[in-house]
Amino acid sequence: MSATREIPVGKFAIGGKQPLCVIAGPCVIESEAHARMIAERLAEMAAAAGLRFIFKASYDKANRTSISSYRGPGMKDGLAILKRIKQAVDAPILTDIHTVEQAGPAAEVCDIIQIPAFLCRQTDMLVAAGKTGRVVNLKKGQFVSPWEMANAVEKVATAGNDKVLLTERGSSFGYQNLIVDMRSFSILRRTGCPVVFDVTHALQLPGGEGKSSGGQPEFIEPLARAGVAAGVDGVFLEVHENPPKALSDGTNALRLDLVPSLFGKLAQLGALVRKWEGA
Repeated sequence: MSATREIPVGKFAIGGKQPLCVIAGPCVIESEAHARMIAERLAEMAAAAGLRFIFKASYDKANRTSISSYRGPGMKDGLAILKRIKQAVDAPILTDIHTVEQAGPAAEVCDIIQIPAFLCRQTDMLVAAGKTGRVVNLKKGQFVSPWEMANAVEKVATAGNDKVLLTERGSSFGYQNLIVDMRSFSILRRTGCPVVFDVTHALQLPGGEGKSSGGQPEFIEPLARAGVAAGVDGVFLEVHENPPKALSDGTNALRLDLVPSLFGKLAQLGALVRKWEGA
């Protein structure tokens, strides 16, 4: 299997021979107190399992199914919240941007700038994210083949930035359903970029509930284990203490109290895979 390069993120690195990393947090910032609680709990759980941890949360969900859906606190207030959480938890921060203009402000706070799957071919956004010098996480569009993502990586590289992560989050399978092609992980690794598996979004049923998306969270653990066995460098999970009450993507979120068990299993499996690969 193709080797990926190591990319520094905060105080550690992801990719190459590095241990498995988890990128986890709520879908959207619901309040500062809530986001900080989730971040602190996840940091403790990751440390207990021996996993590297990156906190993720969105300040604006600009691609919600319905105009009436909650979007978040907005960029200014959201980035201020993320900055305070970063200082409190001492963990790298990831957030997504939806316009070229958001790249600069987000980069002042966050360690990783994420390009949403729906926007993974938007050249100006990819170049703008690359110009910040931050690590760029490219979500593979549900409509894009894994080998096409080499073109997206090249767009970021034109800005002089090779610090790119590639994230698999499923492919459209008819209407309102996604499947994960396990071959994708090996294909994405051929770019040399660290590969992340967004397990919870891969279990969305897009627009499946009319004005919101449905989900199949009962499959989070088996898919996460399969992805780690396939050699991914990181696992991406959206987490909430009470998914039915979550303001975004609760139908496919991992319940907070289930995290320690899953983290422990993924850490053991990740170590075994790296042993097989000679890491």
